[in-house]
Amino acid sequence: MKCLYCGCLESKVVDSRSAEDGTIIRRRRECLHCGKRFTTYETVETTPVLVVKANGTRQAFDINKIKNGIIKACEKRPVPASKIEKLTDDIQKKVYNSMAQEVSSKDLGEMVMEGLKEIDEVAYIRFASVYRSFTDISSFMKEVENIVKNKDK
Repeated sequence: MKCLYCGCLESKVVDSRSAEDGTIIRRRRECLHCGKRFTTYETVETTPVLVVKANGTRQAFDINKIKNGIIKACEKRPVPASKIEKLTDDIQKKVYNSMAQEVSSKDLGEMVMEGLKEIDEVAYIRFASVYRSFTDISSFMKEVENIVKNKDK
């Protein structure tokens, strides 16, 4: 690491500690040439992932948008925050582990619905009704019937 004061490339780490939520490491360094100390931060580099919307537009992947949608679907339901957090973490891991630079909004919606189906059926129906744009009661009823049929198996 290049010293801020003299430009020397030789330094030693004096202290390391985790910062924020464990995603950043703060390091105190000491220059071996001039002896001055400085701080550096180390983070994991992620490649940006783009979400391809149904109309073909692209936007940056934002796990908070997904989390907000899940929270809205689970509103007034007995779903612990830990389950919502785990679902969003699982979706984020799937997206980044795929190593793809683009993911379709359809695939993201399916991941959310798959997770919600196991967490809470009412939250699943709420999310599905918005995601699948139920236009009439018959399409809504078909989805409910599928849940009941699959639950009996």
